[in-house]
Amino acid sequence: MASYIALIHKESTSHYGISFPDFPGCVTAGETLDEAKDMAAEALAGHVVTMREFGETVPEPTPLDRILADPENAGAAVLVVPLHPARAKVVRVNVTLSEEELRAIDETARHRGMTRSGFLRRAAKNAINE
Repeated sequence: MASYIALIHKESTSHYGISFPDFPGCVTAGETLDEAKDMAAEALAGHVVTMREFGETVPEPTPLDRILADPENAGAAVLVVPLHPARAKVVRVNVTLSEEELRAIDETARHRGMTRSGFLRRAAKNAINE
């Protein structure tokens, strides 16, 4: 089982943002560090499942020293995330929303450093756990 480096980004006015240098565009966030860690595992697994569905090659993990040598990664904390793609059964769904609702969702997700899917997934989990 491969593990990948995730970078944790946190500003005073933001949630804990997670990005993966080996997977540009694979980002997520959490209100707490624990939530961000959980979301990181889900985001990585879902991203890899989608890559494989589209016939894309999953890269080998980049060594930590190479990631940390990149000036863009300065100041980020490091998290090692094991890849468990078998656990993530990603299903695409069609959801009907008004343009205003979709715009608000996208704006809020972007503000929190999340994707639309990640934001909707978290909102659904929060509603389910109420």
